[in-house]
Amino acid sequence: MSRDIKDFKGVIPAVISVFDKDENLDEQGTREFLRYLMSMDIGGLYVTGSTGETWMMTAEERMRQVEIVMEEVGDRVPVVVHVGAMSTREAIRLAKHAEQFGAAGVSSVPPFYFKYNADQIFNYYKDVAEATSLPMIVYNIPLAGMMTVDQIIRLSGIENVKGVKYTGTALFEVMQIKDGCKPGFLVYGGCDELGSSNISIGVDGIIGSFYNVIADHYIRIWNAVKASDIPLATKLQYQAVHVIFAGINSGSMMACMKVWLRAAGLPGGWSRRPFSNFTEEEEKALVAQLVAIDEEDGIGLDLVKRIKAQ
Repeated sequence: MSRDIKDFKGVIPAVISVFDKDENLDEQGTREFLRYLMSMDIGGLYVTGSTGETWMMTAEERMRQVEIVMEEVGDRVPVVVHVGAMSTREAIRLAKHAEQFGAAGVSSVPPFYFKYNADQIFNYYKDVAEATSLPMIVYNIPLAGMMTVDQIIRLSGIENVKGVKYTGTALFEVMQIKDGCKPGFLVYGGCDELGSSNISIGVDGIIGSFYNVIADHYIRIWNAVKASDIPLATKLQYQAVHVIFAGINSGSMMACMKVWLRAAGLPGGWSRRPFSNFTEEEEKALVAQLVAIDEEDGIGLDLVKRIKAQ
């Protein structure tokens, strides 16, 4: 029995995919990592998305990843499966599989690479959303080409389109989306750097890459905003940004997060080519940088505690 999409709230990791050194999907490592995430008060899981390196995976691997997640997590938290694909037919295939295995919803970037017009994008979402009974969360992200507020409002008219993951920095658009879409339309903040700001303007949840490594910290941010302690939330967000920039500036963000996880004794795995991984010396420097940020800012990250315990 899947969870209701209305329960998909709070701090939601966009889950990494755990690959071994030979770039194979590490099923046992995936299970262990999911248990780590589930040990915290997260509001759901967003799987096989950009952070999961989905574009480097076959459809069969993506489906197996979903099966592992649903076997491990069950209905303890809602799981939304990203089903974006280069063809509508493939996206529908992935969506039907997600429904079969009990996902709470599906999500997708708009069709990209070719310059699809607004009607083609609308029809893509309509076709995928109507292929299953699952709610669809539209994914607005610069990497795939940002859709306009008017496009999102139009998409909200499709019965099964229930929300949007908004990975943009123009936060006033979040309010425009809330005002323009049907009542109960869900909006999720997708920029990790703007977590506290997104929560402050009333998003239903925040979905992000760095919640793989600092979910505990973002839960503190969430709770601070909800308690109207804005000075604390602002301080915590600045601390988070220092960690985020260290990852982004490493040159290989996903691989960096996986280095930090492995250093903490967790099964982060490695990234798939053409993403690059790091040398042993580079890994040591990245771990030292994370520990230094934690100590200098007085953050107290669970991950750093685990690193120090190794």
